[in-house]
Amino acid sequence: MLEQPSFGRRLRQLRLQQGKSQSELTGPGMSAAYLSRLESGARPPTDRAVAYLAEQLDVPAESFARYSENDLADLVMTLSSRPQGERDGEVRDLLNDALSTAIDVDATTRWEALDLFARQHSALGEFQEECAVLEKLEVMSRELNRPALHVYVLQRIARCCRNLGDMEGARRSAQEALELTRRHQLRVLTADLVRAKLLLISAEAELGNLAEAAALSTEVCESLPHGEGALAAEAYWTASTVRARQGNFSQAFEFIERALAALDSREELTLWMRLRLAAASLSLQSLPPRLDRAEALLTEVEPALKLAGAPRNVQELLLLKAQLAYRQGSMEHSAELVAAGEGDVHLLTYRDQIRFRLLQELLANYAGDPEADHRLRELAADVQAARMPDLSAEVWRAVAESAPVQNSA
Repeated sequence: MLEQPSFGRRLRQLRLQQGKSQSELTGPGMSAAYLSRLESGARPPTDRAVAYLAEQLDVPAESFARYSENDLADLVMTLSSRPQGERDGEVRDLLNDALSTAIDVDATTRWEALDLFARQHSALGEFQEECAVLEKLEVMSRELNRPALHVYVLQRIARCCRNLGDMEGARRSAQEALELTRRHQLRVLTADLVRAKLLLISAEAELGNLAEAAALSTEVCESLPHGEGALAAEAYWTASTVRARQGNFSQAFEFIERALAALDSREELTLWMRLRLAAASLSLQSLPPRLDRAEALLTEVEPALKLAGAPRNVQELLLLKAQLAYRQGSMEHSAELVAAGEGDVHLLTYRDQIRFRLLQELLANYAGDPEADHRLRELAADVQAARMPDLSAEVWRAVAESAPVQNSA
């Protein structure tokens, strides 16, 4: 008799490796409820159940034994080849189980499994969990004395810190990645070097070091070998963000339009969608806001997002549509969109989480909530304390404008 919960973990691993759903394994003597309890470890497997499942999966019954090194390696290879849209919480849990139960695994295999695990957390918007896994990867990279891997992990940590609003951590990790590259004279792709610089620019801009960020972004844009493609689009996008932080919206729009023109949807659909969301956000935040442009961009990107967008990008779309409705005076529709997105606010970056909370309180203030103004001022103070001056100014401006909006109702 095989023991639980190891049997359930192994069963789920084998099923997912073959791309099968639970319903595909059900049949006479194997209900969906019983299979689910087997996988969760809630029911011990009978000899008959083991034989049935081995036949359905076309594997020897012995395959349900404990994980081995090869099992973890096979799992990593199998899951890495799956489309991003097919990776979900079940795959994340499977990786977690595999990593916690695998024994006698070489360092390289475990490193690859942790890397995939971190990417899975990122895809699900679980940035705190992603950072925790990346910290383990950084320790392993140091222990393995693999500077190239270390640089790769540091860039990932910088991006994760940025998503969490930890700009000091993002800057520190990006700077260390660039320093390691120089110190060890690593042969890295131009794209990787540029993206490390873009992460540093983003962090410096968020921390208010705008002159330094603008100078470095200009240097990066001028060094691009081509003015088209994903790398150019990312560089122009970053330059646009810096100019917006400086309040130079005319240049910000020039750069974001160059970014939009640099990339075709057939090259990199995810980036193509994210650029349009960024351009719509810039249109809403500019002074004065460009509502028609924002609406056109959201209308353009929405069909693609519904078809192939990551949950985080879908949540970003929802926030932008709610902001647009508010700006257009459609308060009821804006409130409906905000209510629809409340359950997935954690998927957003720190900056967008603040904007979501801001919109919630603006709507509450409009509806006559007497405590909303106090909460708005607390939110503004919190952002100011986080050393994000342009976002703090955006929130304070909204606080100042909210009273007239309410009085006009």
